[in-house]
Amino acid sequence: MQSIEKIEVIGGRVHNLKNINVQIPLNKFVAISGLSGSGKSSLAMGILYAEGSRRYLEALSTYTRRRINQAKRSQVQEVRHIPAAIALRQRPTVPSERSTVGSMSEIFNVVRLIFSRLGSPVCPNGHRLKPNIKIAQVMDLPDERMGQLTCPVCGIHFMAKSAEDFAFNAGGACPTCHGSGHVQEINPDKLIGDPNLSLQEGAVASWHLPGRNFMPKVVQTLGVRIDVPYKDLTAQEQDIVLHGAKKQYPIDLNTSTGRVFHMEKALYENAYEAVYDTTKKSLSERAQKQLNQFFHFSICPTCHGSRLNPQLLTQLSGKLNIAQVSELALGQLPQWLQTVKQELPSNMQAMAKILFEDLQDNLRPLLELGLDYLTLARSGNTLSTGELQRIQLAKTLRTQTTGVLYVLDEPSIGLHPDNVQGLIKILRSLIAQGNSLVVVDHDVDIIAAADWVIEMGPGSGAAGGQVICQGPPQDLVHDKNSLIGPFITGTANIWHEKVASPAQQTITTDFTVENYFNLKNVQVKLPEQQITAVTGFSGAGKTSLILDSLVPAIKQASLPKQVTQLQTNLQQVISVDAAPIGKNARSTVATYTNIMDNLRQLFAQVPLAKQKHYGRAYFSYNNKQGACPNCGGLGTITLDIQYLPDMEEICPVCHGQRFNPEVQQIKWQNFSIVDLLGLSVQEALPIFASVPAIERQLVLLQQVGLSYLHLGESTPSLSGGEAQRLKLVKHLNKQQAHTLFVFDEPSVGLHPLDVQTLLGVINRLKAQGATVIIITHDLDIMANADYLIDLGPKGGNQGGQIMAAGQPKKLIKHPNSLTLQYLKKHWYKYQR
Repeated sequence: MQSIEKIEVIGGRVHNLKNINVQIPLNKFVAISGLSGSGKSSLAMGILYAEGSRRYLEALSTYTRRRINQAKRSQVQEVRHIPAAIALRQRPTVPSERSTVGSMSEIFNVVRLIFSRLGSPVCPNGHRLKPNIKIAQVMDLPDERMGQLTCPVCGIHFMAKSAEDFAFNAGGACPTCHGSGHVQEINPDKLIGDPNLSLQEGAVASWHLPGRNFMPKVVQTLGVRIDVPYKDLTAQEQDIVLHGAKKQYPIDLNTSTGRVFHMEKALYENAYEAVYDTTKKSLSERAQKQLNQFFHFSICPTCHGSRLNPQLLTQLSGKLNIAQVSELALGQLPQWLQTVKQELPSNMQAMAKILFEDLQDNLRPLLELGLDYLTLARSGNTLSTGELQRIQLAKTLRTQTTGVLYVLDEPSIGLHPDNVQGLIKILRSLIAQGNSLVVVDHDVDIIAAADWVIEMGPGSGAAGGQVICQGPPQDLVHDKNSLIGPFITGTANIWHEKVASPAQQTITTDFTVENYFNLKNVQVKLPEQQITAVTGFSGAGKTSLILDSLVPAIKQASLPKQVTQLQTNLQQVISVDAAPIGKNARSTVATYTNIMDNLRQLFAQVPLAKQKHYGRAYFSYNNKQGACPNCGGLGTITLDIQYLPDMEEICPVCHGQRFNPEVQQIKWQNFSIVDLLGLSVQEALPIFASVPAIERQLVLLQQVGLSYLHLGESTPSLSGGEAQRLKLVKHLNKQQAHTLFVFDEPSVGLHPLDVQTLLGVINRLKAQGATVIIITHDLDIMANADYLIDLGPKGGNQGGQIMAAGQPKKLIKHPNSLTLQYLKKHWYKYQR
């Protein structure tokens, strides 16, 4: 029987794919490349993963399928020979605060077993038992004998600790913080908004919460003056405001009409109680956000942040308790295992070997992916997108499946160039296990390492959606249609001409960060009105230095605790990331800019609209006057078909146009509002040449490389690079002499050609006097920066130092860090 060697996609039409036919080799490392919005993810996630996972789920029972979130059937004529598929997405779900690196990677599960079976417990009288085989055996005894230990010194009987007893999300949780590691407390400084105000003027911030506006009247009946500044109240009066008893009092309230309303039982809630009581009754996210301003989180005083019941810390393994092991970096765990092994008797070595191998199998891919600096105790919700994705990838490798199609979306996110080689090794191991691999990525080294490359294009949006070339990377470099080929060979032009800064002389922002994570007395001089790249391994301290320290230092009236000094001319900060814009399809390019507002104004002025009394509200699909009555302005309707995936259909009334039919009859220059929202930016430019307010926005969209987007295009569906540039539009053509723009990994999701477009936009900001900081691993961005600050030498405990600071061209002459060594190779590859 002839073996099947390729997946066949016939007639792919997902998003902008133009009825494509393509073959994807099985059991190979396949890379998909192309500009932002060219159709890469539509092919990889929208067809290959969607069909691979859907067909696998169809083999399961109806009962099971009803309980699984299923992918919808793809817009494709046929997909042949596709294996079951697993996807690792570009933006993994952010874990809860109860997740840690140890629990997510499952390494902590093995650590708990090691402490339970191989540890040295302490009896209630304080006698330590050395590790022995009996301790491990009692955990498997039946009935009431399970876990029963006898102290060889004093003879007392006590219970051994099971692996479950060491779980901070179960029996081992700290009794004070319940396993979260921190406690929530009201910040007394936030209760009084402005001590210069009187109580009747609103000095007590917590009395602004719903249903508390009459508290000044209640407190007045208790003898507290409400017409003098809070700071001038006596200590006794302030004590009543802050800590007065929760009781009912009769009061008279004056209404806005001048009438007096008598309350016989008005409940008094002091400044603290107002917050606590509202917290108990608050359900909405908006209300919770309002309440959060009154709280601060502090380390739990009982467990000191370990999350664990302190009683567990008497049991040791390898001379450490379980909280101390949780604080070890992943790279330190092998050394700890050696210590554990040395203190075990010979009859426990076989059991230890099984546990150690299981831990090391979990640990190995994490270390190869450059996560050696993370600790087991690190909270999952503090990890970067790249760190989350690499933990997900390492966990996938642990399963050692075969015959599976893995679809990875940007696995190089957050990776230092030195870690990319480790990633390529991991990807190769997936193939070696007998799987197929499709990777959507822009990293040139990853694409060059693939067995087969599929390039999508030639452009973005409507100009994309086609396979422009495919083949082994060594063949692509000779294909004139290839966009990535020149970057593989080094013949592409990555260089931007330096833009002059408006500043007449060199000015700097100077600041110092002390004792913040791995930053110890780090002093930084940052040139203003220049472009600075901040580089280094994941965990080197880039985020701590810029996003956690410098940004709030400029934004806030008082410096964060870790910032001991700041001298700057900067007055405001604008952070630009690649997060999606808008929460649902109602947010479009037109609504995000002010184009939609201007369109509504134009249509409301049309004579027929005035005749019909159609105001601006009628020309918005978010208002009931203008929205299609059937779909409510969404353009689609969702059908629940029980155990099958929900079916999304074009609305049969408005045919996906969102507006009700009557509104669509109103025409401006022979265009309905639906017609105009269907135009691309490029198509709309000549039409609005006589409407300056709209033309200005269209020109800016064109200048940031988004001329292919349609005005009615949903913003949540935009790629990270597109979202980033769209956010920048509102800041262009303004003087920014005292503004700091901070970009956090702006090259995520960007083809090297898109990076060149982004650099052009950043240079425009610089020309307007902006100071730009770019936290990045992208070598093209580093090479084009005016200044570079490299942190290292590695991550975690091995990071937190400034390895180099200065102009990139000068720094690469004597590279004293891995970052600069890679930058030097890159610099000379492109022959600058």
